[in-house]
Amino acid sequence: MSLLEVRDVSRRFGGVLVVDRFSFDLQPGEALGIVGPNGAGKTTLLNLIAGDLAVETGAITFEGNDITRLAAHKRCRLGIGRTSQIPRPFERMTVFENVLVGATYGRSDSHNADEAAVESLRRIGMLPLANQQAGSLTLLQRKRLELGRALATGPRLLLLDEIAGGLTEAEVLELVDLIVEIRSAGVAVVWIEHIVHALLRVVDRMIAINFGVKVIEGEPQAVMESDAVRAVYLGQDVATT
Repeated sequence: MSLLEVRDVSRRFGGVLVVDRFSFDLQPGEALGIVGPNGAGKTTLLNLIAGDLAVETGAITFEGNDITRLAAHKRCRLGIGRTSQIPRPFERMTVFENVLVGATYGRSDSHNADEAAVESLRRIGMLPLANQQAGSLTLLQRKRLELGRALATGPRLLLLDEIAGGLTEAEVLELVDLIVEIRSAGVAVVWIEHIVHALLRVVDRMIAINFGVKVIEGEPQAVMESDAVRAVYLGQDVATT
């Protein structure tokens, strides 16, 4: 059974169809990369999976359960965690308190929230900063904290939205190593990213999207070298597959 099934999902804003009958499956422990130009519908697709936006048509199932109309916080407690493009920690709270929020309110079982928060901080390498105020963190540390809060919810699926954006090359590689470690623990990943070489180090499969439509899906290197993807990034019309 697939971990996640997205079937013919659509969403429009006003008269603009942003995601158009989009479908894919994700297996347990698999990492999927999603690429496309700005405005292609990538973040909207992630928001539909996370429950931050309502699906207009189509269906989403997680571990065999229909979650199409389920609220975002309930999806989180089922095992879907996510990060945002721009980290927004509770700046006046400590690093530990930020992660504790995820462990307390994002898990189906919050009895051991303190332990879950500590373990999450250990996994992201921020345990020494547990008592530091989140507002004083660097961008890389804020990105790590985003991951930490998501991991504290105990996800089986982690949705990453351009988490490498704005980082230096060395910081990107550091973040990639962390995501590889998270994957090795059996967490499935759907990762939207413009920094393609980071994706290629992590994902098993890749989908290119443009104007809300799947352009091509397949082995990551083959997708990035395809004529269809090159045409999308050059602004030409392409035939969808």
